[in-house]
Amino acid sequence: MAVGQCDFPNMHNVSGIALGTACAGIKQTIKDDILVIQMAEHSTCAAVFTQNAFCAAPVHVAKANLPHAPRWLLINSGNANAGTGEQGMHDALVSCEELAKVTGGLANQVLPFSTGVIGQPLPVEKIKVALPNAIKNLSLNNWDKAAHAIMTTDTFPKAVSKVINIAGKSITINGISKGAGMIQPNMATMLGFIATDATISQALLQNCLALAVEQSFNRITVDGDTSTNDACVLMASGCSDAPEIDADTENYALFSDAIMSVCKQLAEAIVRDGEGATKLMRIVVKEALHDEEAVRVGKTIAHSPLVKTAFFASDPNWGRILAAVGRSGIEAMVLEDVQIFLDDVCIVKNGGRADDYTEAAGQQVMNREEITITVILGRGNAIQEVLTCDLSYDYVKINAEYRT
Repeated sequence: MAVGQCDFPNMHNVSGIALGTACAGIKQTIKDDILVIQMAEHSTCAAVFTQNAFCAAPVHVAKANLPHAPRWLLINSGNANAGTGEQGMHDALVSCEELAKVTGGLANQVLPFSTGVIGQPLPVEKIKVALPNAIKNLSLNNWDKAAHAIMTTDTFPKAVSKVINIAGKSITINGISKGAGMIQPNMATMLGFIATDATISQALLQNCLALAVEQSFNRITVDGDTSTNDACVLMASGCSDAPEIDADTENYALFSDAIMSVCKQLAEAIVRDGEGATKLMRIVVKEALHDEEAVRVGKTIAHSPLVKTAFFASDPNWGRILAAVGRSGIEAMVLEDVQIFLDDVCIVKNGGRADDYTEAAGQQVMNREEITITVILGRGNAIQEVLTCDLSYDYVKINAEYRT
């Protein structure tokens, strides 16, 4: 059950970006599990990938193909094609070749992505059979079907659509993502695909994506596990009437802010859909020496099973948060300078429990579905936010039964 209202938005068409889905029957035969995204000729494409050393075969192939002006993305759900050795690499390459045959393109212009169970061979023959149907179904308005096709343990499809104005012309930005468990992106299991009709160079697009991902997908965690398959792609078709976006301009600032906003909304949707989640927790760390320190404190709290289970139980056991801050590796921390809040209720001050704190006040906050934990370190000016969710019985059940 997702936290909060998660309705699928009205998606605007992105000129030059077509999406087609099909059912290959990779793990089940009920829903589409193949997605092909086709980019207009002369599109630019940027991507960031997982830093897991056991990264999946499609990650290796996508990295190698990214410099070759990609025209197609090929995504499958139900099988990660990770931990599959040489056979996995062969299967990923063959999948690209099969799509190239259907489209008349080149295999190195295909970026493959997979999500699902690790360690099982990719059923390439099933994908081969399904590809013509996916190509036949290519359409500008298939965002809903696309978001559903990439889901695994997700309980709802995740999407954002945004239109901005640059030089009197409109630019559309759409994004979809998947992910609910094995979530602690470290990029560079989650996948994100964002498309725009803007005209922008590949190098500038890559810079824009890297900045947005660092402040969005790299600031969320469900369970602290970095997937073998994490990837986020940003495509620009160049089909808008707006002028080309150049570096160090007001237009680039507007565009970059919009991409950041889309990424943050998609990232938050993943946390809201965390496996078994009943609460969304925003951990805001203020007055840190630098961003890295603030993120370290935030993620130490977010990764603590004791903190996460206390929130699931709506138990204002504030000592668990205090302990997490204390073991986050901050050198020469002045305990008397640290303040910790649950929403607007101060729970820690002057090295211990705040004098005016009451269990009733803490309980009132803990009963809420969305809660902000604020940590003020009193050491500097850096501020960072990390999003996470609680740890429930259902998380254990979902992952205990994942392969059954």
